[in-house]
Order: sequence, then C-alpha cells, then structure tokens
Amino acid sequence: MINQCRLLDINRSSLYYQAKELPDKDMVLMKLIDRQYLATPFYGARKIAVELKRQAGLTVNRKRIRRLMQLMGIRAIYRRPRTSTPAPGHKVYPYLLRDLVITRPNQVWAADITYIPMSRGFLYLVAIIDWYSRCVLSWRLSNTLDAGFCVDALEEALSKGMPEIFNTDQGSQFTGEAFTRLLERHGVKISMDGKGSYNDNLFIERLWRTVKYEEVYLKAYRDGREARISLGEYFRFYNTRRPHQSLGYRTPAEVYAGAVEDPCTNVVESPGTNTVGMAGLSLNKVPILSY
Repeated sequence: MINQCRLLDINRSSLYYQAKELPDKDMVLMKLIDRQYLATPFYGARKIAVELKRQAGLTVNRKRIRRLMQLMGIRAIYRRPRTSTPAPGHKVYPYLLRDLVITRPNQVWAADITYIPMSRGFLYLVAIIDWYSRCVLSWRLSNTLDAGFCVDALEEALSKGMPEIFNTDQGSQFTGEAFTRLLERHGVKISMDGKGSYNDNLFIERLWRTVKYEEVYLKAYRDGREARISLGEYFRFYNTRRPHQSLGYRTPAEVYAGAVEDPCTNVVESPGTNTVGMAGLSLNKVPILSY
C-alpha cells in the first residue's frame, strides 16, 4: 500500500479517509440558511447568524455559518473590488445582455446551480432555461460541484435548439474549457455576469425561488433517486401546465414551441433596460414570485 501511494503521489491518510455524514444539526442549519439566502442573497454569514437568532432563536457562531455556506456553494452578493480582473486560470467573457431587448425563443439561454436539501445530505441542481419563454430546457443533479453534470445538461439542451447567446455566472463549472468550448464549437456567443451581481441572471434566480417554495421545501427527499423523480415531475408541470403571468398566462412550453402572435405585447427585457411592454408592465419589475 505504501508503494502504491508513493507511485500515485498521494498521502496514505487520503486513501484511508472515510467521509462522514453531516450531523443532523448542520443539515437543519443548512436548510434555514438556504431559505434566508433566497430572501436576502446580500446577507453574509454575520447577518444570517443574526437573522437565525432573531427568527428561530438559534445562537450560532458566524464561522459555522460561513463554513456551511462554503459547503453549499453560496456567498453574499455584493460588488467586490476589481471585478473586471479575471480569476487565474480561466477567461471571463463580457456581459452581453445589458440594454438587449429579448423578443424570441432561443435568443438567450441561461444556466445556474443551486443547493437542494434532502432529509439526509444534499445535492446540487443545474438548470438551463430559455430567457424569453422561461422554459427549462434541461437539468441535472449531482452530489459534487464538478463541471461534468453541467456539460451533460448543456449537451441535452443543445439537442433541442441553438441559442444566439448563453449567459452564466463566473463559476468554475461554466468557465472551464469543457463548457465554453462546447458553446464555441456551436457558434454560441458567451455572456457572463459581473462578479457578485445576481441581478444579471435574474430570471433563473426567480426560477430557483419558485422551484424551492413550490417543490423542494414541501418535501423531504430521502435520497437522490427520489429527488430526481420528484424534480422531473415538477419541471414537467412547470413547463407544460403552470401558467405565467408575464407570458399572458401561457405555459413556457407553449411560448417556446410556437411563435408569439404579437411580439410587441410580450417583450422580455434584460436587466438595465427601461423598455415597457404594451400592457404597461416591465417584466423585470414583477414581484419575485410572479411569472
């Protein structure tokens, strides 16, 4: 065993290590943190600790909150210094959606990752949506934050259509070569949010809130298989049966599959634009639970 570790250049302690399940107390805290983060994504570990004490009577060290937030893959949203400087090892693409009026399906797609709690443990969910129709084109679950499940979701989505622009945040899953090369190979323009600016990918942030309050928080998935089946049923409902206010009470699948009768009555704006649709409603100003 010693020689094998030496040949593979790894420590024996790494080989013998057995991962332990998170304590039940940590799982409860992570669910509470997730709910608070959806409501106030600009809160850091200190303010979340204060809110948990105020709302649930829990006295929790902010360092513990910070550790769990890192495990969940989330952090407070705020404008960080030198946001135009690319992180080492990957290229950061410009944000292409500012002042862009989105008028048709497959003009802009977007992707993001969120944390999904279960009765024991947790998973990560990635989804790819069409901005104009809000249609969820593909999704994947994973127990790790590697890029593989994001690439799988992208390949499935590309089998259904081809966007002009694909927008993501600057996460390593989306800036890696496997993901960006696949988009470039299909001639898709790549757009990336500014660091810490969740508003740049607003529609998928709304999707996460909807999915969690209408599906995830109502259930306690026992394992990944149950989560996959239940989320699959929900996304079918979301795409084909759930009417959206901003789509004229049509479903995302109806809008994505067919041409809009009058595009002027259903203009989708990217964050930062001032255009208002014919009904007098700016879609970026709709309350976060309204679609």
